[in-house]
Amino acid sequence: MSKIGFRSLENGLFGRRAAVAAAGLGFGLSMLPKSAAAHIVSTGSGGFGSGFAHPLTGTDHFLAMFAVGLWGAQMGGRTVWTLPVTFPLIMVAGGAVGILGLPLPGTEIGIALSIVALGLAITFAWHPAEWMALGLIAVFAICHGYAHGAELPLAADPADYVIGFVAATGLIHIFGIGVGLALGKPLGGRLARGLGALIGIGGICFLVPALSVS
Repeated sequence: MSKIGFRSLENGLFGRRAAVAAAGLGFGLSMLPKSAAAHIVSTGSGGFGSGFAHPLTGTDHFLAMFAVGLWGAQMGGRTVWTLPVTFPLIMVAGGAVGILGLPLPGTEIGIALSIVALGLAITFAWHPAEWMALGLIAVFAICHGYAHGAELPLAADPADYVIGFVAATGLIHIFGIGVGLALGKPLGGRLARGLGALIGIGGICFLVPALSVS
């Protein structure tokens, strides 16, 4: 097969895969919450199960944590593990601020922006210096940690809630790394970049309502 013919076939396959992914995103977005400001709950509930389920059922948190793993895998090298390790560690600091009840304006906007920014970083295969990537991750982790830290005093068992939440966060990071490594080479990494674009679009769906209530 000639190079031109191979490229045409490759582009056709990528187009069909992108269409399927876009259709999946459309269905997923239809299931997104209508408001991003749903983190600081008003009823007390908690324990390991509640903490474990929260990152898995909170679409905005899931997208951000998945994107961290995906971006780390895309960049390669030390960032495969430094990004996923840094994120939950810095979340602890943000969580402490939330537990203390200290004000942190724009938390929901920060969470939404984290999804948009991480999606764009993956889309454009941005490979910054490690310290810059870690700094960006740290800012986003503060916002995510604060939102969950504000919930902890209301939980029936805060310690178990934290353990469950951290466990689920780690699994989501690992999932993102696995997907990133699997999609890193096929079609020159365009599948991973396309997935990043879908994540960014999902972030916009959270950013718009967050801006409207700010």
